Amino acid sequence: MNIEHLGVHDSISAVFPPERLVDALASVDPNVSIVRDGEYDDIDAVVTFAHDDAYFGQVEWVHCARAGYDDFPVERFEETGTILTNSSGIHGASVGETAVGMMLSLARCLHVARDAQNRGEWSRPEWDRPFTLFDQRVTVVGLGTLGQGIARRADGLGMRVSGVRRTPARPPHVREVYTPVDLHDAIADAKFVALTTPLTEETAHMFGAEEFDVMRDDAYLVNVARGGVVDQDALVDALESGDIAGAGLDVFEEEPLPESSPLWEMDDVVVTPHVGAADRNYYQDIAALVRQNVLHASADEEFVNRVA
Repeated sequence: MNIEHLGVHDSISAVFPPERLVDALASVDPNVSIVRDGEYDDIDAVVTFAHDDAYFGQVEWVHCARAGYDDFPVERFEETGTILTNSSGIHGASVGETAVGMMLSLARCLHVARDAQNRGEWSRPEWDRPFTLFDQRVTVVGLGTLGQGIARRADGLGMRVSGVRRTPARPPHVREVYTPVDLHDAIADAKFVALTTPLTEETAHMFGAEEFDVMRDDAYLVNVARGGVVDQDALVDALESGDIAGAGLDVFEEEPLPESSPLWEMDDVVVTPHVGAADRNYYQDIAALVRQNVLHASADEEFVNRVA
């Protein structure tokens, strides 16, 4: 494949200025410029954050600048012969730190202190509310790059890490691995359950009323995967009824999270606006992936992170 003109779609502005990526790609052979929806004349490949049907028949390769590509119609890419790659493998540190940061906040009541600060109050939590993460069990559902990023950091804090994945192979920092059919066994005794699995037909609403009923009533859910992995109404019910103690949530079924959502007002829920992967060096990581695939394309080699 001969890539002479590479477009950076302006939807990239959702995560960083597109100009930063253009500058970071200055060393590649193709001409690089910012494009908008439908502006694909003479564009051979495009790096984008959002899908546009106008790609088809116009560009040969689309790179999704995020790990999750559930908004991209994979079957259509395959039907048209358009190559689709994603950005998996670069968010282990950022998402891992986000998830562990949520666990630390919930355990050490940092969110409670921040709320008190916003009210101008010198207020200590109840004596029996704070706890430490040391020796607590966390079950990580999904042991890819993101899940292993959490496992590594949780293990470093002295937590007992178990995980759920389709294959029984045990990665570093994980003591025990369960397969999805044993999900309930995996989460039954965990203080924290962290979700990092992709959103697919199989994982949609994989966490609902049954799973919250299985979890300990002093357990916390941490979701840095996709909002659709969790039945959000069931989560709200579980939180309101005390079936679980709280949650750290970076993703939601509807984003932005509506102002009417009761999750905003819950004391032991930490809400962040889908920023788990946010990192000032994000554009450099994307540029490295794109440069690598430009080289692979020119050499007719297999694309890294190809999903269609």
